[in-house]
Amino acid sequence: MNPTCRAHRRRRFGSLLRLRRDREGAAALEFAILAVPFMLLIFATFETFFAFTGEQLMANAVETMARKIRTGEITFGQGKPTDVTEVEFRQLFCDEVSILSMCSETEAATPEKLYLDVRQFASYADMPREVPKVSTADYADLDTSDFAFSPGGPNSRNMLRAYYRWQIMTDLMRPYITNIRPANKPVPTDFLIVQTSAFENEDYE
Repeated sequence: MNPTCRAHRRRRFGSLLRLRRDREGAAALEFAILAVPFMLLIFATFETFFAFTGEQLMANAVETMARKIRTGEITFGQGKPTDVTEVEFRQLFCDEVSILSMCSETEAATPEKLYLDVRQFASYADMPREVPKVSTADYADLDTSDFAFSPGGPNSRNMLRAYYRWQIMTDLMRPYITNIRPANKPVPTDFLIVQTSAFENEDYE
């Protein structure tokens, strides 16, 4: 092969290498552009999954704790070994949702995310039906001023309401999941989990 042909081949081979490098650069650029929305989508999927898992845990906890009140396994102010205080009841509730670590070490004594309202009512008609809010504004904060812990004894009608502030971390999901805005935050960041149980206690001794 004459020198001219060899030089031509070297130039052509060099051009192919440069073209390959150009394509690799384009692929890297495309990945950089798509990586951010892809990762946001992945995080949003996981966050939605965990939020609804937390909602299911809350539903199970409300059902479990309501059953214990209904059957007399948990009582209040009756002078029995089964009597519990509000803090003890909150701790028992936190134990029911401990799989996702939804309660901090101080949550039982000082509500920050979990709010419980356990009360006796004269009739089912007297029981509240709406989520209590501080106002009628969009994303209004939860109004806990009437919340109490005073379940009744045998044959009494009771209501257990549980609310949990689940904080949404992924910006992509906040407009679609958040439904409450705490007073100290400028934008809605929390998904308020709401679970309720109304029941009549059994005629236990």
